[in-house]
Amino acid sequence: QVQLVESGGGLVHPGGSLGLSCAASGSSYSIDVMAWYRQAPGKQRELVASMTRDGRTYYLDSVKGRFTIAFDNAKNTVTLQMNSLKPGDTAVYYCNTNLPTGRLGEYADHWGQGTQVTVSS
Repeated sequence: QVQLVESGGGLVHPGGSLGLSCAASGSSYSIDVMAWYRQAPGKQRELVASMTRDGRTYYLDSVKGRFTIAFDNAKNTVTLQMNSLKPGDTAVYYCNTNLPTGRLGEYADHWGQGTQVTVSS
């Protein structure tokens, strides 16, 4: 059974920094991509950043230049370094990966438990 365990998060003032970490375990398949999503109250969950095992990255426009994702495919860990945080970054952040289910052509999302990030003065 795939498990994603997150750590980090907390309360920070605007302009501050926080780091999130996530470790994946239990997969029978190679993990090719890991990602961070977030969900603010009353809003849909959105993709914040992702990284493939060959180093390709994606960032949400509003976090470009402030957030950095790093995926260690040997250890199946992913981190998200968040700098210059803004109140608009306040949300629950979720670690994610997408893996084969074992059925031909079928994939499933796996999620961490979520960690709260609050940016407030």
